[in-house]
Amino acid sequence: YSKPRLATFWYYAKVELAPPTPAEIPRAIDSMKAMVRSFQAGRLAQLTVKEALRNGLVATEVLMWFYIGEIIGKGGLIGYNV
Repeated sequence: YSKPRLATFWYYAKVELAPPTPAEIPRAIDSMKAMVRSFQAGRLAQLTVKEALRNGLVATEVLMWFYIGEIIGKGGLIGYNV
């Protein structure tokens, strides 16, 4: 029962968790520039609730990965040893 599901998981994990290729980096930069332009143009107020929720969840995920990296880097949950 678990072998087909695990195989599917590994297939998607290899695709989704792979680092970006050199060809994808300029597209990501263009996408970020477009997002900044739309923010400056005031299109933020025209987002649907679904889009705003999705963007909030993505931002939360990025922040959580940052915090997890900090915890791993410093070797504990409580502050740095100074």
